[in-house]
Amino acid sequence: MKRSAQLPRAAAAATAVLLGLSLTACGSSGSAAGGGDTIHVLVYGDATNKVENQLVETFNKTSKVKVVLDTIPGADYQQKLQTIINTKQAPDVFFNWGGGSIKPFVKADLLMPLDEMIAKDPGLKSNFLPSVFNTAVIDGKSYGVPMRGTQPVLLFNNKKVLADAGLTEPKTWDDLLGAVRVLKAKGITPIALGGGDQWPTLMWFEYLYDRIAGPGAGSAGLFQTALNGDKNAWAGPDSAKALGMLKELIDAGAFGTNYDSVKFTDGGSPALLARGKAAFELMGSWEYSTQQDANPDFTKSDLGYGAFPTVPGGKGDPKNVVGNTNNFYSVLKKTKHPEAVAEFLKLQYSDEFVKAQLAIGNLPTTTNTSGFLNTAANPEYSGFQFDLVKGAPSFELSWDQAYPPAATTPIHQAVQQFFNGQIDQGGFIKAMQALPTS
Repeated sequence: MKRSAQLPRAAAAATAVLLGLSLTACGSSGSAAGGGDTIHVLVYGDATNKVENQLVETFNKTSKVKVVLDTIPGADYQQKLQTIINTKQAPDVFFNWGGGSIKPFVKADLLMPLDEMIAKDPGLKSNFLPSVFNTAVIDGKSYGVPMRGTQPVLLFNNKKVLADAGLTEPKTWDDLLGAVRVLKAKGITPIALGGGDQWPTLMWFEYLYDRIAGPGAGSAGLFQTALNGDKNAWAGPDSAKALGMLKELIDAGAFGTNYDSVKFTDGGSPALLARGKAAFELMGSWEYSTQQDANPDFTKSDLGYGAFPTVPGGKGDPKNVVGNTNNFYSVLKKTKHPEAVAEFLKLQYSDEFVKAQLAIGNLPTTTNTSGFLNTAANPEYSGFQFDLVKGAPSFELSWDQAYPPAATTPIHQAVQQFFNGQIDQGGFIKAMQALPTS
């Protein structure tokens, strides 16, 4: 797999092991690292840095204020960021995942709302897909500009396994349940699941809750209401219905019996799909690059993909998606060069940015991306994703990224325990109601 595609997701999940942030509002004695005539931009260190270096070179050719790109190896990024965010070593601009990853910094009054920049240059907002841009909007204010690429969660399949079983890609929940019964009767594990990582299991909750209870964005969304602090949102008929449908899928044998001994991160669950041992896998869009690296022949001939099935009677739009909306650049309040920062952020929707990201397999979420899809590593796959995200009324950020880092481990434990029958519906709801929201 392409590590640059997966590592940001894994690192975000790994914030669970970190202690809560110990932040105070920035004082007058602090100063951003970008003193003098420089701006320091801190990014997650991986293969994608080649594009970020390219854009820095482009910016520095014409700007009097120069950008210095600083990188931190992926495994250390989140912890190092916490350590320096309120010190003299703090960057002017930094990479993040939006949502819960920056909410503590907003609460500590460390970040600059970007609304004034957007008022001067509306393109800083209008040139990005709304369903993605809104991930970094907190309490009605914008705190991030998208960078890198989007990673929606898709339902992947082995086309040969489905054809041999007389099945097609499931469009509805009933289609999926029917396919599970047919596949199980043939001795095939219907759905590969890397339960040992826990976060792949969470994806099933995210989609079913969205389909049944409504979108994660907007005042009516169960998840967003809970994230905003109304813990009672987790209780009620919609929650019970979503959990009941999950339980039906589990009890039908959809995931086999050994899913907790399988991981995505070591290639276990993708191998089940590629070798025909399983028919489906619900996974982020990086599944394609994972299979391309490990099983190129399978990827070329038999790897299928589609949207999550529709759920009858649900409040959520069937076009909604969940996953990792994008990565973002956020700006510290104490930067000495806000005008230069604004100019640098404009590059994140430039043609140069889009072409460079597509060339390394990322899918930018700019409105001009569609004009360059034919240059992507796989134009058909990139086009499918782009249309899916562009047409999504709501793109819900993964729960373990939307909540603050302290909630990650409790979320992962709750989904695993529910799948294993260690807790029932009431136990799951109680666990979610106990999550910290700030």
